[in-house]
Amino acid sequence: MKIRPLHDRVVVRRKEEEAKSAGGIVLPGAAKEKPNQGEVVAVGEGKLLDNGDVRALSVKVGDTVVFGRYADSNTLKVDGEELIIMSESDIYGVLEG
Repeated sequence: MKIRPLHDRVVVRRKEEEAKSAGGIVLPGAAKEKPNQGEVVAVGEGKLLDNGDVRALSVKVGDTVVFGRYADSNTLKVDGEELIIMSESDIYGVLEG
């Protein structure tokens, strides 16, 4: 199954974090903080402007993005994989290099 986000929405697959703390302590699942980075897997057509024009999104499929801690309120499972749907404005930046 595929998902096609509408307008300025972006679908992101969260990157997995290490299961160890900086000091080398193994963290149980409940103690781990969810990562705030992910890979863009789908993008909408663009933001609909007041004048009726559509502005293309600044991110594209394959980009690694950084997003806010609470941007994952809209999660869903597609083929057993947890994905996040968020507005482009919830994305803080694109990691390059």
